[in-house]
Amino acid sequence: MDKSEGIPVTPDNTHLQDNPADDSDIFEFKPAKLPYNPFLSRGCCQLPNLYQKNETVFQHRCSKYDSFDWLNQIPTVPGDVTFDLVEVRFKNSRKDYYRAPHELELSVGDTVAVEASPGHDIGIVSMVGEMVRFHLRKKTARFATDEYKKIYRKARLTDIEKWISAVEAENSVMFRSRTYAERSGLSMKINDVEIQGDYTKAIFYYTADDRVDFRELIKLMAEEFKLRIEMRQIGARQEASRLGGIGSCGRELCCTTWMSDFKSVTTTAARVQQLSLNPQKLAGQCGKLKCCLNYEYDTYLDAQKGFPSTEIKIKTKRGDAVHMKTDILQKMMWYSYLTDLSNQMSIPVATVIDLIEQNKKGIIPEKLEDFTKTVEKKSVFENGAGQDDLTRFDNM
Repeated sequence: MDKSEGIPVTPDNTHLQDNPADDSDIFEFKPAKLPYNPFLSRGCCQLPNLYQKNETVFQHRCSKYDSFDWLNQIPTVPGDVTFDLVEVRFKNSRKDYYRAPHELELSVGDTVAVEASPGHDIGIVSMVGEMVRFHLRKKTARFATDEYKKIYRKARLTDIEKWISAVEAENSVMFRSRTYAERSGLSMKINDVEIQGDYTKAIFYYTADDRVDFRELIKLMAEEFKLRIEMRQIGARQEASRLGGIGSCGRELCCTTWMSDFKSVTTTAARVQQLSLNPQKLAGQCGKLKCCLNYEYDTYLDAQKGFPSTEIKIKTKRGDAVHMKTDILQKMMWYSYLTDLSNQMSIPVATVIDLIEQNKKGIIPEKLEDFTKTVEKKSVFENGAGQDDLTRFDNM
């Protein structure tokens, strides 16, 4: 059997009629030749056109490109003015808000021509109606200002044809620009290229450790590609988001699938969750701290409220005891005598607080062993599907 990736093909069994014993070619796998889709980075499962329904192209899967409308089923108040700002998405996670004319009825998935500098760009409507108002309210934006650019019209057939040719040229432009950057001796990496819908401007996304003087490179690329060049520096997290990959959890990267903005991650989140400060374990594929360290950070902070300071020693007649470790979720703290640090005793947090208050009043208990609580050992992992463990016969 061919181990290369592919799709199963219906075998031709006519040759087996003469020689039934020869069944070596019954299961034949051939590599699947899937067509290249340059619009996948824009959330489209195929090349767009004007002769198909929008939802079949732009709402094909749940991803960070789509925005779910939670207010879709709520009826509007009669006579209420429709909110004229809509959210339009472009390549990868780039989104922006535009003001639509009142006579233009837009729905999610419509391809529109929007105002750009210079010329116009082609984007896909990702959110309309009251949801846009709520999103802008979280960003404390002003609705009445004229700072929002305009939507000119729904994309025409000529607009889409030019847009498709621009998107298909992005990969070749990116590879050639990397060659020019290497010849210029610049310590930078061009990660992605986004060509404007009217084929007049290109945005080059790059990463660099230090400041880069790319003025000569811009002149060279503008002369070569006949485009207006704009350079945008991105971070390592944005680069990983654009490239994609599989994380240590075995799933596709969060920044690739659903995350559209990035919050700063510090080692404080790892310390609060009692994680080992191992750079190899805490770093993601971007080389920075994993974004998932922030997922349970607030939960641990809430659970840690009311815990006593770990710097406080508990005084007993047998000797002073110091803090060794803490289980935040079980609300247990481990203490050891200064004379016997290897002997760790688990004490509930409420009991530790009472002992500290007694020490402040001058009451010194006999020993900590009187307040210890045995922590129940967690049961072996049970498979929810009812399947047996592979190592179930090891101890027989």
